[in-house]
Amino acid sequence: MRWSAYAAPAAFYPLARCWTPWFWRLALLLLAAGLYLSFFVAPTDYKQGEGYRIIFVHVPAAWMSMLIYLVMAGWSLIGLIFNTRLSAMMTQALAPTGAMFTFVALWTGAFWGKPMWGTWWEWDARITSELILLFLYLGYLALRNAIPEPRRADRASSLLVLVGVVNIPIIYFSVEWWHTLHQGSSIRLNAQTGMDETMLVTLLVMVLGFWTYSIAMALTRVQRIMLQRERTAHWVRSVIR
Repeated sequence: MRWSAYAAPAAFYPLARCWTPWFWRLALLLLAAGLYLSFFVAPTDYKQGEGYRIIFVHVPAAWMSMLIYLVMAGWSLIGLIFNTRLSAMMTQALAPTGAMFTFVALWTGAFWGKPMWGTWWEWDARITSELILLFLYLGYLALRNAIPEPRRADRASSLLVLVGVVNIPIIYFSVEWWHTLHQGSSIRLNAQTGMDETMLVTLLVMVLGFWTYSIAMALTRVQRIMLQRERTAHWVRSVIR
């Protein structure tokens, strides 16, 4: 299959329309299962008590905030190199979800930090760099809305995304590069995890739920963006009709 054939909005729209309901169903199923495991199956942590359960939302949200930005950077790079309209549309479709997950990560982190650290906020390296990520998302959205001409908005906002991508490794490695209050990762690819098996399965189910939700939301949003930006094209008139 030549995936480049779907680079045009006219070709990608039917594919997105076909797959969107399936990703929504899968997301709802995974999130329902993940929340049930989080509240009723995962054992109580012997150190943090019941309050630790917020990590089942906080950690996946933080991971998705970084992953979505990296995907946006990938689409932005493709768009600048190959001048593809779909790349900018996908970046635009992903940004609100990325901003939402970043806010959720900060918000749930504050709720976890109050009983565990005794404070709602700390100018910790990881927390501060995650806040900067939220500003990057909001800056991207603001820049797009500030430029009326779509193609100029595509180029300017893509450059902003690519400049801001340097913040992602800072977030990820901040607990190793600096002495921070934020705890290190409990899951490592090159080492055995210290988490209980049930906790780990629950966390991974929630991650998959957030991941499929992000795809479903991006596909839903990109369809609207394509119809809006390509409204004068013949294929859009045929779809609306």
